[in-house]
Amino acid sequence: MEPLKGEILLPLHYNSILQGFIYRNLSRSLAKFLHDKGSTFEKRHFKLFTFSRLLGRFRRMERNISFFGPVSLWIASPSVNILESFASHLVKKEKIRMGDSYLRPVGVEVSISEKMKSPLIIKALSPITVYSTLQSGNGKKKTYYYSPFEDDFSKLIRENVIKKYIILNEENTRAKEAEFSIKPVKVSKRNEHIVLFKGTVIKAWSGIYQLDGSSELLQIAFDTGLGSKNSQGFGMIEKYCPT
Repeated sequence: MEPLKGEILLPLHYNSILQGFIYRNLSRSLAKFLHDKGSTFEKRHFKLFTFSRLLGRFRRMERNISFFGPVSLWIASPSVNILESFASHLVKKEKIRMGDSYLRPVGVEVSISEKMKSPLIIKALSPITVYSTLQSGNGKKKTYYYSPFEDDFSKLIRENVIKKYIILNEENTRAKEAEFSIKPVKVSKRNEHIVLFKGTVIKAWSGIYQLDGSSELLQIAFDTGLGSKNSQGFGMIEKYCPT
């Protein structure tokens, strides 16, 4: 996509703007289903899509970020309907709105799917978040975000991937015994991100990781994202190819 007037000016925390951009470029019925409900597992709702940060040249300011020149946005989903609806809406438009900026669609690219094989070195295209809701002694609930250096980071990501697999494979509970793990390869404190999403503070991590597990669960990780809040722009990954 190319800005129509030189730059794309967004707030520093622009995940919700990208999410709205995706919903506006889906069919109305599909956008409503994803927004209101999505797929259900044990009272939890999964939207089963994820997206990257904006990729392109940018300048960071105190409260805003300015992208200049062409930018790319990657979206992943196990649902062909979501991907086809998004792509078809984009190619039909001469201009599209993102926040307060207008852009011209330049092209749509579809990556070729290939069989995933463990171990895999991956890079986070949008930071990965994993958390638990805890209750303190005074009864108040508190959200605790895990770092990649804690054992529960990998444990909770595995549980999350298995839930998504069961949703997509007609309650195949054998997946609960499947092996899946993630460990940091090139991750430091600089990879910790504090993201504000509609007033909620979210801690998440970018960086390079190693995934181990069955090809089926690895594919789920790529299609739906790792960890939580994928449809808010967290956990999208790609194979890491060092240059």
